[in-house]
Amino acid sequence: MKPLLVLGIMSGTSLDGVDYALCQIGPQPIQLRERWSATFPRGLRRRLQDAARGAARSWEMAQLHHDLGRFYALHAVRQPSRLKPQWIGLHGQTVFHNPGRMNPATFQLGEPAYLAQALRVPVVSNFRAADLAAGGQGAPLATMFHRTVFAQRGRHVCVNNLGGISNVTSIDWRRLRHPRVLAFDTGPANVLLDLAVRHFSRGVRHFDRDGAWAARGHVHEGLLREWLRHPFFSQKPPKSTGREMFGEVFFKQVMGQMRRARLAKDDALATLTALTARSLAFNYRRHLPSLPDAIILTGGGAANGSMRTMIGEEFQKMRPAIEMRTSDQLGWPLKSVEPAAFALLAGLRMEGRTGNLPETTGAGRAVLLGQVTSP
Repeated sequence: MKPLLVLGIMSGTSLDGVDYALCQIGPQPIQLRERWSATFPRGLRRRLQDAARGAARSWEMAQLHHDLGRFYALHAVRQPSRLKPQWIGLHGQTVFHNPGRMNPATFQLGEPAYLAQALRVPVVSNFRAADLAAGGQGAPLATMFHRTVFAQRGRHVCVNNLGGISNVTSIDWRRLRHPRVLAFDTGPANVLLDLAVRHFSRGVRHFDRDGAWAARGHVHEGLLREWLRHPFFSQKPPKSTGREMFGEVFFKQVMGQMRRARLAKDDALATLTALTARSLAFNYRRHLPSLPDAIILTGGGAANGSMRTMIGEEFQKMRPAIEMRTSDQLGWPLKSVEPAAFALLAGLRMEGRTGNLPETTGAGRAVLLGQVTSP
């Protein structure tokens, strides 16, 4: 691949804002040139939340699709430098994801034409549909980036993104000519925590900064054991999930249980944080051929000190020698990995190269990902 400057844009399940990563792709390993973020204003965030929980009418969805596209474009041109991308990879905002066997569907909001016009370059978007049509889950798609950037010859490394949902990419390069890759969602990461913080703060706060509330609380083991019986955790890969399974409906259920158990705010946050850590470790034990030598945490949840501590404690019980680091310790800021992954996929699409890994998504074959919008 000849050198390209590609802008990757990602807004995830947490519905907190947009991350931008301008990357140089090829011929050397992918390089991050610069990154920036934009926070959703309260009104836009509320409308996205309504859309994600199925409370938006058809005309509201259409209006939101265009308003979000304009928001992406507005902040794309506010990059720190004058470096101009040659292509853009836009993930869009997922408001529905149902990869089930019967009538699968996925939908990402954010009209790409506004980006194409604002920066006068082609935009690749709607990445998930082609994999879904080929029989896959449409996820996870950051796997290609994880393998390209974080694989270590002679070691088994897991890259675990802690966004709204937690997903793991297992890259086993021991005694093998090429890495063996397995990737899947493990369950909720921040989505339930963020809903709880908004509930307890009456909308004033949107996340538990550094896990401060959870650090003061105590885990309710009875509720945690009950939640871990959810069938998704035992389901074999390939598998993916979203707010449809672990969003507002699930939160309402667990909130009722915590209220009946008379959990204080801090105890509720501690128990929900433990659900992320415990379900993550459960998936590693149940679905990976072996435990990794190293775990690389990325995404917004990796900045949560309580979450990192609980995850570390779970793996210390299983294998004390496991090394745990964050992606920023390896030169990739926590919120740069996901947008950079879609920058890479856009570069592959431009080169006419496939971007999915069928062994991780369950697709019947490798396919070109994304549709191109020209300026």
